Amino acid sequence: MSQSMKLLLVEDDERVTEALVEYLTDQHYLIDIAHDGEIGLQMAESSNYNLIILDVMLPKLDGITICKRLREKGYNTPLLILTAKDTRTDKILGLDAGADDYVVKPFDLEVLSARIRALLRRWGESLPPVLRWEHLQLDPTSCEVTYQGKLLSLTPKEYRLLELFLRNGRRVFSRSAILDLLWSWEEIPTEATVKTHIKSLRSKLKAVGAPGNLIETVYGLGYRLKENS
Repeated sequence: MSQSMKLLLVEDDERVTEALVEYLTDQHYLIDIAHDGEIGLQMAESSNYNLIILDVMLPKLDGITICKRLREKGYNTPLLILTAKDTRTDKILGLDAGADDYVVKPFDLEVLSARIRALLRRWGESLPPVLRWEHLQLDPTSCEVTYQGKLLSLTPKEYRLLELFLRNGRRVFSRSAILDLLWSWEEIPTEATVKTHIKSLRSKLKAVGAPGNLIETVYGLGYRLKENS
């Protein structure tokens, strides 16, 4: 089952982390964070990520060493390093260690995002085709959602929630399953959070002409898409 692209950010600078998480979340990526190299390596080895962003200068274990250790173990996920050192030697060290690309700090967020998309395409993590359910359409390439051609303005979580339903037809998802799939380990939401997001998503769908029960409640079980035709 394919979900939103999941990235691991290994970065100890709080300001850089905050800016990256905010920007990339708006781009509909799901982000996990590690603030030191040892935790970053553990997370990389224990979870599946579509791409890993590594700062070079990290506490406990530097980004170059993480690259080497992952590649030595046959880890083939794309690795993008962030470095404050814009020297030829540092770039060569990073690439020789197994990094696929590098971005020099300070960097432009749009440029970094373009590099990420290029790596995902190169590694066969290309975005899937347009998802459709009756008059509802979600385009993963542009991250646009429309109903009968009318554009919906969704939050990142609402977008991923709708994407989850669209990828799985009439499968029922419980609130706990939705939490596990769409919220990162650093967040501590409750099942009431899911209920709130479902309510907001239904409201936005209804505002563009969709049936109020397009996202159906299956009592005692969870939620799914409803066929109305």
